[in-house]
Amino acid sequence: MADSAGSSEPFPAEGLPLEQARRRILEAIAAPRAAERLPLAAALGRVSAEPVRASAAVPGFRAAILDGYAIAEASVPQLGHTWPVVGRSAPGAPFRRAVGAGADPGPDPARLEAGEAIRILTGAPLPEGAIRVLAQELVEVESAPPRIRLAREASANPWIRAAEEEAAAGQELLPAGVRLGPADLGRLAGCGVAELALRPRPRIGLLVSGDELVPAGQPRGPGQIWESNGTLLEVLLARLGYAVAERRVVGDAPEALRAALLELAAGCDVVVSTGGVSAGDSDWIRPLLAELGAVDFWKLFLKPGRPFAFGELAGKPFFGLPGNPVAAAITALQLLWPALQALEGAEPQLLPRLKVCLAADLKRGPGRPELARARLQVGPQGELLALVEGSQASSRIGSLQGADLLLEIPAEAGSLTAGSALWAQLLRLPIL
Repeated sequence: MADSAGSSEPFPAEGLPLEQARRRILEAIAAPRAAERLPLAAALGRVSAEPVRASAAVPGFRAAILDGYAIAEASVPQLGHTWPVVGRSAPGAPFRRAVGAGADPGPDPARLEAGEAIRILTGAPLPEGAIRVLAQELVEVESAPPRIRLAREASANPWIRAAEEEAAAGQELLPAGVRLGPADLGRLAGCGVAELALRPRPRIGLLVSGDELVPAGQPRGPGQIWESNGTLLEVLLARLGYAVAERRVVGDAPEALRAALLELAAGCDVVVSTGGVSAGDSDWIRPLLAELGAVDFWKLFLKPGRPFAFGELAGKPFFGLPGNPVAAAITALQLLWPALQALEGAEPQLLPRLKVCLAADLKRGPGRPELARARLQVGPQGELLALVEGSQASSRIGSLQGADLLLEIPAEAGSLTAGSALWAQLLRLPIL
């Protein structure tokens, strides 16, 4: 059926289920733009645009895993065995046998011969001929002449790091489409990579609408509220690695809203609004979207977050988030965030899920599926618990404070007792 804004609703009147809405959005996202090359220091949180390969083997030489003495014996040495110490190898200063002026050079100066030992430090290169390292704790040292004796039993472990332990020459270190974390960047640096091709981050235009909105710090008139959605969404997106390029706050005047929407679409890659997307007399966003582009769908079968619109605005993806702040934040996490990842050319990653049990009884009635804000606790037996406290109203930003979880409550669920098992989405971001 067609609604008053010109969009069709090929789904139940209560709204589109969350998974179906996410699928439709991701199917509509266009391919990412061309890449840009940046140094590693600017790459944290960015998405790789092409595979990265090692230019050489890393570390590139066999190295000692611990401090000790390198020897040339192939078999595990026995207690009491002795070796003369003929040199030393340290990180950046490989072993090289000293040869006096005019003397017979004898053995290869860079090779360890059978029956000899050298002092070696952790990470230092092993000379040719060295087959194993004896930990310094296993030997007794004689100083004149320098010699070691095996005083404790040695293991079969040679304690040698392979020349290609981290990477072989030509090995793929990173495929395209990976969001780069500290471990990725550390490995690339350790493999000699100084810069790489990255997908540009999408430029986000944010429109906050409502006649009742007053900037924080300004006096409120009758019926007015301090504007919070702009701040909440901007810092939430920043926490996820995205910057709002332009932010506008506009009253419920259709001409002013039309101009703001077109300006944001002209200067940004994606346009996000909050408020004005429902079906009230002052809700102009959805009709304007239908006029200036197309409404793909509106309304979600979700609590909080029912008034939500997705479509195309002047050729750019458009997300019309609810006006209540908690609903705006949750729908941004569930639907806008995956789309922004796809715009960067990354496989969208959702919040990780885990199974938890309710820490206390929870009163509710069947209706829409709900994402309730909860704190994560650990019970006396190590069980994971979810504690839901206070009002879950979508207008109450306080319900987001200190929340560790979004508790997934099925639509058909009524009141739940303590101990009930539910899936939950973890809100804390990974480090590496």
